[in-house]
Amino acid sequence: MHSTPAPAPKPGPAASSGLNASVKPLITPPIVQPTEPSTESAPQPRPAAGKQFPWLAFISLLGGGAAIGFAGILMRLSDVAPVASAFWRMALASPILWLWAFSVRHEDRREARTLGFAPVLLLAGIYFAGDMGLWHLSLHYTTVSNATLLSNFAPVFIALWMVWRHRARLGAVYVAGLLIALLGAVLLVAPSAGVEGGKLLGDGLGLITAVFYAAYQLSIKDARSSYSTARLMAWSTSITGLVLLPFALAMPGAFWPASLLGWLPLLGLALIAQIGGQTVIAYAMAHLPPALSSVSLLIQPLTASIAAWIIFHEVIGPLQMLGGLILLGGIYLSKRGS
Repeated sequence: MHSTPAPAPKPGPAASSGLNASVKPLITPPIVQPTEPSTESAPQPRPAAGKQFPWLAFISLLGGGAAIGFAGILMRLSDVAPVASAFWRMALASPILWLWAFSVRHEDRREARTLGFAPVLLLAGIYFAGDMGLWHLSLHYTTVSNATLLSNFAPVFIALWMVWRHRARLGAVYVAGLLIALLGAVLLVAPSAGVEGGKLLGDGLGLITAVFYAAYQLSIKDARSSYSTARLMAWSTSITGLVLLPFALAMPGAFWPASLLGWLPLLGLALIAQIGGQTVIAYAMAHLPPALSSVSLLIQPLTASIAAWIIFHEVIGPLQMLGGLILLGGIYLSKRGS
């Protein structure tokens, strides 16, 4: 016959205080351990909106670059001197841009946007005037294809500036895309390009144009952080026109259109190239890195070639078609690597 053991007496306060420190008290505060959510029961968090690729800005950038591609076509259709056509492009676009800037002034104040003048606007206007003036001047000494190609080397100078000034690291995919896009641009204009004597000066001016255009893009990118697109483009376009005016008057050739129909190409330059092109690009550059923006603008020679084929019936050969495809592939690759 077995006897039932007596229960152990509960320790009193004195006995409890004499317990070894290694023994935990009977009641301890709960310790909450971080747990990872189950991938089966809880959905994965979506990436932040700021991390998503700005597709609207990228498509706008390509559209703006395509619009600028018509600038050379419209300039050829005008009956004024090249630098004069650049001036009228700014002069006719400025009133429209200022009306737009005036209409959004309350929104600018509500969003604490800058309304007054700043030195970066003067720089943007001077740089763009240098781009426009030198590019039109280069057309007197070299072919349109050479001038267009060399002026689109701006991505190279922007990449060099980002590395030198900001110690930026350019990924291998981006560099490959940049080189492929430049190769496509070369193939695109190669059939009509030339290197014969007398064109070296024009080619040099075209390359300097790329430096001014790179500086203009960087200044626009900087100014977009404090200015709205409307006010930024109203200021920069007006300043560019003022800088170009004395050169347009001094250069040989007609300053005023010969007839009312002569105003149509100039109006097209203002509406399509300046407002539909540069203004849309200024909006897009607020949301895209400058390196990607500059490479994407290489779509301009492709647009110019297609427009010349449609309007002037210029032949697009197999080499140019291949160059266009390579150019688009390079833009896509640089976008992946940005």
